[in-house]
Amino acid sequence: MRLIPRTLTLAALLSGATLAAEPAPTPPPPLPLPVRVLVINMFQSEAAPWIEALRPDREIAVPGLSQEYPVVRCNAAAVCQMTTGMGHANAAASLTAVLFSGLFDLRQTWFLIAGIAGIDPAQGTIGSAAWARYAVDTGIAHEIDARELPKGWKEGYFGILTDSPDAMPKLEYGSEIFRLNDALARRAFALSKSAVLADSEALRTYRAHYTEAPARQPPAVTLCDTASADSWWLGARLSDHARHWVRLLTQGNGTYCTTQQEDNATLTAMTRAAKAGLIDFQRIAILRSGSDFDRPYAHQDALAGLHAQLSIPGAFELATTNLQRAGMPLVDEISRHWDRWQDGLPDTGKP
Repeated sequence: MRLIPRTLTLAALLSGATLAAEPAPTPPPPLPLPVRVLVINMFQSEAAPWIEALRPDREIAVPGLSQEYPVVRCNAAAVCQMTTGMGHANAAASLTAVLFSGLFDLRQTWFLIAGIAGIDPAQGTIGSAAWARYAVDTGIAHEIDARELPKGWKEGYFGILTDSPDAMPKLEYGSEIFRLNDALARRAFALSKSAVLADSEALRTYRAHYTEAPARQPPAVTLCDTASADSWWLGARLSDHARHWVRLLTQGNGTYCTTQQEDNATLTAMTRAAKAGLIDFQRIAILRSGSDFDRPYAHQDALAGLHAQLSIPGAFELATTNLQRAGMPLVDEISRHWDRWQDGLPDTGKP
């Protein structure tokens, strides 16, 4: 056999020893996951119908999410779902964690904020689903106790650093009002207006007490606006205030319809992500389904109305079901026809 010089053998052995001592190369980090649609719910019962419909096969843990809802779930069609936790603080913190995590490529993502809400009987009924064009925060305001109202005032809420309920505030917080993509809201409404929504005999019986036509009709999909506040309120006067406040801050262009806790906080986080180039704010839609009326019917006091609505069998479950039924046509349209949606809202060819 051929002899190998001792020096070469030693060098080879040393080289081999060096190679053996080196750790195995670390695989490159996975690329951010491209997402076509992200559905955003606030708590488990809202999320459950979506998880069932989307059939996610992947869970991605995201640092900074709620301990109760620590993952984003995604399916093979690149549609994902997350749950923020309820209220302003949870919504803003959870969205910030996901949007800035670097785990997802969200630059072309369409977002659907989907949750239940109180609903104005002049705009819909329990189980109705409403696409919003404006989100208005009713919690950023001065408040005077109703028992101490100045003479001539009908309510105790008025804009920060203003002197009357009819004065337009300066909007210095930056989160008092958001205008969403009107064309997207209208497209979502067109896709979903024929959705078959659930109804029940218990709801038919209860809504018959109301005199407003929309309240008395079966659940339907509609297009109107939403008001955010961490306080759960109910009553004719507070509901009238919400109508007035939405009309005031939108300069007469908005129509109050639903009341919920989170949307202005969610949109604040998303605004910051958009300014950082991480998302496109024009790709956000809000859908809220009525789980209760925001006021009692005539001659019913507010507390009695609250207790009565909490006792309607199946009302809450029906609202979460209809939320998914009304929202799914938009999600399906985007995910199945990504070639039309990836670069922006498709042109339907209609004027």
